[in-house]
Amino acid sequence: MSLRDHFFPPLSTKRHWHSFHNAWSTYLAENLNQLLPEGYFAEPNVQFGIEIDVATLSEVPLTSFAQQTPESTQWSPRPPTATLPFQPTTDSVEVQIFNTQAGPTLVGAIELVSPANKDRPTHRNAFTSKCQTYLQQSIGLVIVDIVTTLSANLHHNLMQQLSLQTESLKSDLYVVAYRVAEIDGISHLSIWQEPLTIGEPLPMVPLFLKGGIFLPLDLEQTYTYTCTKQRIPDPV
Repeated sequence: MSLRDHFFPPLSTKRHWHSFHNAWSTYLAENLNQLLPEGYFAEPNVQFGIEIDVATLSEVPLTSFAQQTPESTQWSPRPPTATLPFQPTTDSVEVQIFNTQAGPTLVGAIELVSPANKDRPTHRNAFTSKCQTYLQQSIGLVIVDIVTTLSANLHHNLMQQLSLQTESLKSDLYVVAYRVAEIDGISHLSIWQEPLTIGEPLPMVPLFLKGGIFLPLDLEQTYTYTCTKQRIPDPV
């Protein structure tokens, strides 16, 4: 099944893209759980529309939840040293893979890009900062971008944030897999990047997990399964 445009008519008027992203992340996790060895599990983590109203929050009085004592009831923190504009990650559509050997430990993540991740510099920076944190912790990462309404390239932003030079993707739709591993005692970042095209099948890419193992991530299979289960109509 070829990649559809979920963000423009006719499909955007028949189905909600965020419902599709939600379902796709669920089926990706389900597929991975059939492949992962014992001691690992995958689960979706989807959050939409996380916005912070700074003006409202600034009016909320500080409240202490510490056990009240005569001393603590008289104490409150001094004014902050600094209060600066800050943009946390907005939409989050991802599949997280955990190793349970030492408690649930994050070892891999698949990020499905949403329009809100791309629509302004602060959102793009929040998204790439999260991805940078994953890579700096040697967590395997895959970014999938099928958003057609905005042209920002978050892979390029991530490379700039890491001060790395790499071959430019010629498509604003893409999937990129990342692996951090040591080569001759020196950490290297390996990248597998594939352009995506509306009307063409999706590729298979490796999903590397922290610790050395990797899985084939069959995007075409899970995409087709999601479209079928969600009754996404065939393109006209």
